[in-house]
Amino acid sequence: MTTDTDCRLVFCTCPDQETAARIAERLVGDRLAACVNLLPGLTSIYRWQGEVQREAEVLLLIKTVAARVPALSETLRGLHPYELPEIIALPITDGLPDYLTWMTTCTQTDD
Repeated sequence: MTTDTDCRLVFCTCPDQETAARIAERLVGDRLAACVNLLPGLTSIYRWQGEVQREAEVLLLIKTVAARVPALSETLRGLHPYELPEIIALPITDGLPDYLTWMTTCTQTDD
């Protein structure tokens, strides 16, 4: 295992499987993410506009690198149906070196 502070895990909830899949495919297709896992069956309880809400959602676990987070966040906001989507990026502090290298390679642009 190795430390790689350049890698990030981004959380984002979506209202349904179709939206989650559409967003995930775009992020991977645009090289903003190396991989996106879709976790259905999530129930979110949260406060919104002064009311406690309870909704079924799909969680996206988005693997990317720090340099791609701003563009990833901008793309997510543009594609997401929520007024205020959850976009939270956490550093990946440890992982299989080959996997972290793969993440970096998959998110490089040809520029």
